[in-house]
Amino acid sequence: MLKEETVKTLLRDVPDFPKPGILFKDITPLLADPGARKLVVEEIANHFRDQQVDAVAAVEARGFIFGILLAEALDVAFVPVRKAGKLPYHKIREEYDLEYGKASIEMHVDALKPGSRVLIHDDLLATGGTAGAAGNLIHKLGGVVAGFSFIINLAFLPGEQFLTGKFGVNPHYLARYN
Repeated sequence: MLKEETVKTLLRDVPDFPKPGILFKDITPLLADPGARKLVVEEIANHFRDQQVDAVAAVEARGFIFGILLAEALDVAFVPVRKAGKLPYHKIREEYDLEYGKASIEMHVDALKPGSRVLIHDDLLATGGTAGAAGNLIHKLGGVVAGFSFIINLAFLPGEQFLTGKFGVNPHYLARYN
């Protein structure tokens, strides 16, 4: 089992990014360590292995990195969830609130079959807005949110409670910051 302290040693704090007052949690040191990267994938995949996941939907851009590796480890489909205007085919869109405005994400209309059990992955859980919007897209396509996985949970923000309340599944994460 991968220890939370180990994960935290592979994350870097970047103050005042992307704007003053924000302490950004950077996963690039973790990405640079092949052994740790593999352990992260194994840890998350093992947590969801018995939950009959049919696909991993990952949110652009940092979520893609581990999302595709998780799909490989679980031997399931990979579904990219992209910022509005980036997907080339017929798509559905979900708008959600940010601290400083609104954003939209999209999925292809044929990304999954109705009834598919989908694991949503992103690098960081804050307010839950992006992951919640991804969950709404999955529901619109007739899928089921089987779980949420994150590397980092900013537990001082309401994301964990929001996702649990809205989708009835407890988010899984490797490092928690209070």
